[in-house]
Amino acid sequence: MDTNEKPFVPVTFAVLTVSDTRVANDDKSGTVLAERIAAAGHRLADRAIVKDEVRAIRAKLRTWIKDQKIDAIITTGGTGFTGRDVTPEAVEPLFEKRMDGFSTAFHMVSFPKIGTSTIQTRATAGTAHSTFIFCVPGSPGACKDAWDGILVHQLDYRYRPCNFVEILPRLDEHLRREKAKGATA
Repeated sequence: MDTNEKPFVPVTFAVLTVSDTRVANDDKSGTVLAERIAAAGHRLADRAIVKDEVRAIRAKLRTWIKDQKIDAIITTGGTGFTGRDVTPEAVEPLFEKRMDGFSTAFHMVSFPKIGTSTIQTRATAGTAHSTFIFCVPGSPGACKDAWDGILVHQLDYRYRPCNFVEILPRLDEHLRREKAKGATA
């Protein structure tokens, strides 16, 4: 190993599928994310499915945000425009800091594959209590796009010029908590 090369630092994830119709054995999008998390060498602490209801989504996220072991949460589903699509409304009020560039990057990654249909998602991301939260559409293809095009790189400590793992220990410095003890701690 080159002494200038950074070591891999595993990140601990939780995956939340937001759906009125999915159950564990047919949750293709959650499975895509769980498989990619494991293949990248990261840990999956928990995986759940909740209905498209603001209270249910927030309750699960608040539990995971409080969990000292979970570094990042990925939600899949509920980012569209139908009446039942409420993931952004449920999640964004929890953000301490919004990650506007995530939505832009997601649209850039998905545009070559689905064209202008990419505008039909309200993919969003931010941080809450030292936890990264990424909300992506509910299709397996969109989950692959988000992971393969953005998250696999940004959640790898070795990625240059910068990545989320190297700032993980400092996400809550304004709150003076001890939660994040990532790569630079």
